[in-house]
Amino acid sequence: MRGLCGSILDIPAQPATGAEIPGPYTMTGEEILEFLPRVAAVGAQVEANLRGWVQRLRDRRVTWARIGAALGMTRQSTWERFSGEE
Repeated sequence: MRGLCGSILDIPAQPATGAEIPGPYTMTGEEILEFLPRVAAVGAQVEANLRGWVQRLRDRRVTWARIGAALGMTRQSTWERFSGEE
């Protein structure tokens, strides 16, 4: 089973003609509203996957600073986002 990411990636790419940018710029408001939950679901899947990767790194004792650097974040921001502690 491929999941939601696979189904979204199956949407045929529009050829780059330079005339229009594909995506929300060419969609009606109703089309965007209909598509929005799919985008949010993919975002949630990506976030969950990212958390898993970060946890694997932490299990291997990789520092928050190194993880943050890889993500373009500060050590503190990385810890706040992924540590699960408040």
